[in-house]
Amino acid sequence: MLVFILILCIGTLIVLTTWAKMNVFLTFIIVSVMAALLLGMPLEMIPKTINKGIGDMLGSLVVVIVLGGMLGKLVGVSGAAQRIATSMRNAFGEKYITWAMSLTGLIVGIPLYYNVGFFLLIPIIFSVASRYKLPLVYIGIPMLTALSVMHGFLPPHPSPMALTVQFQADIAKVFLYGFIIAIPTIILAGPIFAKTLKGIKSNTSITFTAEDIPEERLPSLATSILSSLLPVLLIGVGSAAASFTAGNPGAQKIWHFIADPNIAMVGTILIATYTLGIRTGRTLKQVMDVYADAIKEISLILLIIGSAGILKQVFIDTGVSGQIADGLQQLNMPPLLLGWLIAAILRLCLGPATVAGLAAAGIVFPLMQQTHADPNLMVLSVGAGSLFCSHVNDTSFWVFKEYFGLDMKRTFLSWTMMESLVSVFGLIGVLILNMVI
Repeated sequence: MLVFILILCIGTLIVLTTWAKMNVFLTFIIVSVMAALLLGMPLEMIPKTINKGIGDMLGSLVVVIVLGGMLGKLVGVSGAAQRIATSMRNAFGEKYITWAMSLTGLIVGIPLYYNVGFFLLIPIIFSVASRYKLPLVYIGIPMLTALSVMHGFLPPHPSPMALTVQFQADIAKVFLYGFIIAIPTIILAGPIFAKTLKGIKSNTSITFTAEDIPEERLPSLATSILSSLLPVLLIGVGSAAASFTAGNPGAQKIWHFIADPNIAMVGTILIATYTLGIRTGRTLKQVMDVYADAIKEISLILLIIGSAGILKQVFIDTGVSGQIADGLQQLNMPPLLLGWLIAAILRLCLGPATVAGLAAAGIVFPLMQQTHADPNLMVLSVGAGSLFCSHVNDTSFWVFKEYFGLDMKRTFLSWTMMESLVSVFGLIGVLILNMVI
């Protein structure tokens, strides 16, 4: 009965958004209430679950998403993205531009959470695709592949970090093994897979890029890169400094404050307002107008993210994840494969990768103790499983769809397929390492 309800809810979501062309925000609310009723949630709990779901989801993301959108718009209209895109083209050439995008995503994705990295780097994807007349999805997938792999495999990202602690793994080995697996996974699911996506057309309404600006009016390459990637530097330096000042609680608090993504984005906006705005000849009012346009463009995305959080919360509050995982414990298969499978099924049912990974942890831990599986590899196996087959109940699916202007079919063929490849290649890497070490 539980499986039937899950299939019915996900099927209804797909039908209402594709066939009925219903607004995605409204669809999520309707399906969430339907799921709550079918799963037996008391009526008085449903409004509380709605409020908690949308509040928890947006509470941790809204500042980063809004400020990231504002920074992205300014990077585009100031010519910074144009300067970076030109430099990338000159350094790598159009033939190897997807490899350059993957490398950028790999470096940025180590210290930066996926959501922050997406909204920070999306203007560069748009700029490269527009300037060199290349398909948007073909350019974007390699960079987003790298960001996704870092998010699912490597500490200090939330899910692998929590799994490392819960499985009592060695964080240095998790990072090392994860990095070893990440390189071939990014190559296969990024630049190589992207070759099959050249025919996918985008119809996006979001415009990060502006008309070409004369070379002499562009910001310098150093200013463009530093202003665009300043959040990365602030978070990375702050995190590193915090670890080196472990014996000084006062200094550590300051560095943790600087490394917080929200604070890093606020600081970046203040600096970029000058370096990419006022310094390039714009008035403060003109810069604020740029920011206002950015907020208008991402408002629907914010609503979709929040409403997807409602459905996730319904599944959590009704105990769906626990019931599914309990059934999987009865399966007789290798523990690393089982850990991947549990996380993959929870990902299919719950949506967000971090939620799926953390939900799987409590089920996998006792199995790992019984089978004496390598805890470092189990972290990576669950992390890979948590990335499997992103679809309509995952906010990243809708963010990608809306930003890249795709219909459902093309989103499945590009984003969902990429995430599935990352998950499967990651599992293969874990199993190979398990035979070697």
